[in-house]
Amino acid sequence: MVNIHPTAIVDTAAELADDVIVGPFAIIENDVVVNSGTRIASHVLVAAGTRIGKDCRIFNGAVLGSEPQDLKFGGEKTTLEIGNNTTIREFATLNRGTTDHWKTVIGNNCLLMAYSHVAHDCSIGNNVILANSVNLAGHITIDDFVGVGGVTPIHQFVHIGKHAFIGGGLRVPKDIPPYILAMGEPIRYGGLNSVGLKRRGFSDELLAKLKKAYRFIYQSNLLLDDALKKIEDEIEPVEEITYLVSFFRDSERGVIR
Repeated sequence: MVNIHPTAIVDTAAELADDVIVGPFAIIENDVVVNSGTRIASHVLVAAGTRIGKDCRIFNGAVLGSEPQDLKFGGEKTTLEIGNNTTIREFATLNRGTTDHWKTVIGNNCLLMAYSHVAHDCSIGNNVILANSVNLAGHITIDDFVGVGGVTPIHQFVHIGKHAFIGGGLRVPKDIPPYILAMGEPIRYGGLNSVGLKRRGFSDELLAKLKKAYRFIYQSNLLLDDALKKIEDEIEPVEEITYLVSFFRDSERGVIR
């Protein structure tokens, strides 16, 4: 049976799995779905249009699924979708989508630390960590296994590639390519994220391929198109290399230097 504190307010139209826990003074509006094993702490607002997966933890004061901070939003029925085993810490704020994508998406096994903000139409992959007070503008895409240091603002429409790590307190105005460290002010390429990649089982052979690819891009004085062509000509087209090349070619905002 659902464990709802007597001071919580839960709309009768909300769908809560039998073992969900709802803490004191939490508010859960209509058109909300909360799946098995999820715990919602005190003073949390789960607004209409929110979908929460299994075994999530929502800490005190978080606000989920509130209206987009977009002047073009006209009250359309949009959603915030959160995957399984994701933790959202104190006072984080997550807006639902607009008519652009109709939804904001957070993947599985993510950690969004205190005071982080995810704006409308963002798409966050699996195993992503946003440290304290990371602020995402609208329409941002973050691929799997990304880490972002605290107090970092990220510009709208930015794309961050898999396994990238961004240092804290930096401003991110352009795309961050996969597998790298991003650091400095202005933010720039800081080498391969070797420690993180090794922890996730990347072989020495694969790391060598990625290092070679990034030498062509950032250290060869080649034009980007020429560097990408050289990568395709000289490095075995394993999945990670193909993804890397596609990331650069598909970038719309441009990639950090």
